[in-house]
This record gives sequence, C-alpha cells and structure tokens, in this order.
Amino acid sequence: MRKFLILTTAALALTACQDTSPASTKSETPSIVEAAKNMQQADVNVRLNAWFEDKFMERARRYPQRLAGLGIKERMDEWNDPSRTFALEELDRIRQNMEELKNTFNLEDLDETGQLSYRLFMENSQNSLDSAKWWYHGYAFTQMFGPHSSIPTFLINEHPIENIEDAENYIKRLEGVEAFLTEIIKNSRASADKGIMPPKFVYDHVIRTTNNIVSGAPFDESDKLNLMLNDFKTKVEKLNLGEEKTEALYEQAITALLTSVKPAYAALLTEMEAQQAKANTDDGAWKLPDGADYYAYRLKVMTTTDMSAKDIHELGLQEVDRIHGEMRDIMKKVGYEGTLQEFFKYLQDEPRFSYEDSDAGREAYLKEATRIIDVITARLDEVFLRQPKAKLEVRRVEAFREKAAGKAFYSRGTPDGSRPGYYYANLYKITDMPKYQMEALAYHEGNPGHHMQLSIAQELEGIPKFRKHNRVTAYTEGWGLYSEYFPKEMGFYQDPYSDFGRLAMELWRAARLVVDTGLHDKKWTREEAIDYLTTNTPNPENDCIKAIERYIVMPGQATAYKIGMIKILDLREMAKEKLGDKFDIREYHDVVIASGPVPLNILEERVDAWVTSKS
Repeated sequence: MRKFLILTTAALALTACQDTSPASTKSETPSIVEAAKNMQQADVNVRLNAWFEDKFMERARRYPQRLAGLGIKERMDEWNDPSRTFALEELDRIRQNMEELKNTFNLEDLDETGQLSYRLFMENSQNSLDSAKWWYHGYAFTQMFGPHSSIPTFLINEHPIENIEDAENYIKRLEGVEAFLTEIIKNSRASADKGIMPPKFVYDHVIRTTNNIVSGAPFDESDKLNLMLNDFKTKVEKLNLGEEKTEALYEQAITALLTSVKPAYAALLTEMEAQQAKANTDDGAWKLPDGADYYAYRLKVMTTTDMSAKDIHELGLQEVDRIHGEMRDIMKKVGYEGTLQEFFKYLQDEPRFSYEDSDAGREAYLKEATRIIDVITARLDEVFLRQPKAKLEVRRVEAFREKAAGKAFYSRGTPDGSRPGYYYANLYKITDMPKYQMEALAYHEGNPGHHMQLSIAQELEGIPKFRKHNRVTAYTEGWGLYSEYFPKEMGFYQDPYSDFGRLAMELWRAARLVVDTGLHDKKWTREEAIDYLTTNTPNPENDCIKAIERYIVMPGQATAYKIGMIKILDLREMAKEKLGDKFDIREYHDVVIASGPVPLNILEERVDAWVTSKS
C-alpha cells in the first residue's frame, strides 16, 4: 500500500515499435529496420555516456579533494575552492551543461538506461541551481561537520604518501590550510551578518574540537605528536627514504603546521568566540530568514517527496505508537514486568548490556561488530544477486572528534578498492553503544547496509559515474534502515534483546520524524526535543542530547531514514502482492540497488517496470 505522495514524473518505459508494414512486405524487413534503429540508439547512448563521463571528470578536476576521494592522484597539493565566487561560476557551468545536454541529445532517442541518466542529470543540476538561494543558510562550522574537523580527517584518510612527491604535496596542503580555512571563516562571517548562526551551544563543541586538533607537538610541549604530524611521520617512515631525507621532510611539515595551520585555527577560534557572544538559544530553522521556506526546501530535498512538516510529524507519532506496541510484546517474551519506560531504564542500567569502559572493552566492541558483519556476509547470496568487491573495516571514531561526532557512520572506499570502506563506531562513551543494538547497527553501516549499497553503486557497469556517486539521502538512509529490518526475515536477531535493539533503532528513526519537525516547524526548544527522546526511546540521555544537537544543525536530514525505508517496504509488498509466486527477493533487491541512488519517485518507477516485465 502506498502510504504517501511521491513526486510524479513521466514513466521510464519506452513505447514499443509497431509493425505497420503491409502484409506483403518481406518478413525480414521489419527486423532489419528494427536492427538499424537499435544500432542507432546504441550509438546515441554510447555518446551520451561519454558526454556524462567528460562532464563528471571536468567537475571532479575542479575539486581536488573530490579527486582524492575517487583515488585519483591529481592536484594533490591543493584544497577545494570554498569561495562564493567559485560557487557562482560553478552554477554558470551547470546551466551551460544543462543547455548542452538538451541541445545535443533527444530524450526519446535514448534507451531506458540512457533516459534515466538524462533525467537524473537534469534533476541533480536543477537541485544545484535551486540550492543557490540558500547558500548562506548552511552552517559552515558545527559539531557534526566543517573544515575544522574535515581537514585532519581528509589528510589522514584520503591523502596517501606512496613516494616523495606525495609527501611534498602533503606539506603543500598543510601550507595551504590558512588560505583555505580563512575563506570559509569569511563565508561563516557573511552568514552571521545576515542573522544566520547556529545556536549558542554549537560553538562550545566547535571550539573544543578545534583546540583538540591543534594540540600536541609542535603546537605545545607535549610528548604526544599532533595528529597531523603523527600521520605524516608514520606515512613517510614507510617509504624508507633514509634518515637525512626523512628528517628534512619532517622539518618542513613542522614549519607548515606552525606557519599555516596554527594561525588558521587561531583565527577560527577568534571568530567562533566572537559569534558565540552574539548567538542566541533559538534552535530551529524557523528562526532563520525565510526559515519556513528553507525548512520546506530541506524536507523536499531530503525525502524527495512533497510531504509537509505536518504530514511527517503525524507519521512519526503513528510509527512511535506502533513500535512501542511491538516492544511491549518482547517485554512479555523476556518476562519483564513493568512499564515500557521502566524497561528502558532497566536496559540503560543493567551492566551486562554494555562493554567494559576500557581500551579492552572498546577493542572487544570492534571485534564483535566485525564478527556480526562477517556472519551475515556469508549468507548474503540468499537474498542478493550481487555482492560488493570492496573490503570493509570497522574503526573507532578518532579521539579528536569522538566527543562531538555521531553514534556511528560510514565512509565509502575508493572505486578501485585501494582504500576500503570504513564503518566508524563512536566509543567515546561505551554505555551509549549497548550490546543489544550492535546487530542492527552493524547491518545498517556495514553489510547489507551502506557498505554494500554504496560499494555496489561504485562498481556498477554501463552507467555514468555521476550516478554511481549520486547522493540521495532518502534512498541511501532508507536502504540502511531497511537493511536493519530484513535480516530478521532471514532468521537473525535470535536473541529477543537483540530484536528489541532492532526495534529500538527503528523507533529512534520514527522519533526523528517527530523531533525534527518539532524543532524546525513547531518551534520546540532543544530541551523539549531531548525530553521527547528520553521519554519515548531506550537511548541514554547523552545519546539523546547528541542526537537533538545533530538534528538542529542538519534540518530535515533525519526525516529521510524512515520515509525511505517505508517506501522500500511498500514497494516490496506491492510487488509481492502482484507477482505472487513469481516474486524473488533477490531480484527485488537487485532492482533497488542496481541503479545507483535515485529519488523515491524514480525507484517506484523502476519497481513498477520490473513487476510489469514479470507479470
């Protein structure tokens, strides 16, 4: 059953060629004509894909950090250009590309794959143009993201040092930090001048993380090396260049840290402290200029639907009630007598549900998360026609950002497999990562969730790169949440507490619908939103605080998970009902993931076309 309105678009299916030849025409004539048409269409699609590849690489080469993410060793001594001037020039390029595409290719001349690529390119381009209106509305520095934390993260994870040139480029990037960060500080100040600033609490997080980043030698007299210097030293030593050359590179890196990185972060601290003095405690997007329109825009982008804030809020309340009912059933199964809220408290306080708060406990968590993923990976052929080639590694969130970072997240690897995908678990407060939620969390971030879907997308053949790397939050996070659910149908979650953890994770996403719209549409305070989560979910207070602080600085993003999952489940049930015995879960999953990330309306079209082809 379709539960909500999806943006409508034209059907993807091509009209079949009709045989209008006289009866006396030789039987082979239509097939010759058809073959000629197919050859012409194939040629057009080859040219279209080549055009998309050219545009993708042209754009990637304008973003040095994007090149690094793709594993391409070009412009390794540079940072992206964060200036508004560059952004406006980029919009002009997008407009030019849209015109060029329309003038060069006709939609009706393309096959189904080509038509989908054409439509996605135009839709993505229009979304970029539409976003220009809100350029100043995005917060440049928050506890969740920003160049202050992404600079060291990028250098550590995405700048390889495989030879002297790589090492010298690393140093040049350090030397370029001041100019790079200064421009983004300028952007942040311009937003603040327009009354666009995050609430006051955000600045404490940013300031603390910034201080963490510029700690250690050579920034202070600590015996511990700064994280960037330690990374550089570790990578260079593996080159075995000899003591003299290694020492020379090391000294150059220290000079760059002191003359570029240090003043850049000092300027950032000064700016953040100045803005904090002017910031208020209003939390939602409603407080911003044209805040209601901005939030409506964010909901549309994140969900790829026309659902209003009111619709999303009501859906959230309904889902919270439903999941609470299923949780009470598990309470009876384990023999717990008391209220649901009392059971929540019991789970938080019971020591057996948490790992030891020690290095050994954290290592045990990472080991068990890896085991969980390995077990389900061995059975994925039962429900999938393909699996990713890319490797997966479970990692702990780095110390410098763990206090501010989210509970868990995934970072995709390179398309060529030279860098694996990383499932990051935040183990700063070990009790916030209970054992009974580990199974669902590992499925979401690892296999069959983000790692599987995003890696397969990168490995797809016959589609342009922009589709492989497309970003559609409702699709990607909807798949992640769906991936928590269907392993239960495979016989996983045998422990009722683990099954409760699955429900707790789903409840968390349902509650997001309520609190995100509460904060940004209904003008809830941070405290009211935190209270809703602590009352209605089993998550500990610190978990709830960090979550609400995340939703505050990322309006609408949290709504995508549940809405995407519901759509994937609805489409699956529709297909089951129509196909009966012809339904194959492996084929359904392949239809969902074999296109790369797409808006939910296009996902619906693809499933409808698949059902029709099998009927």
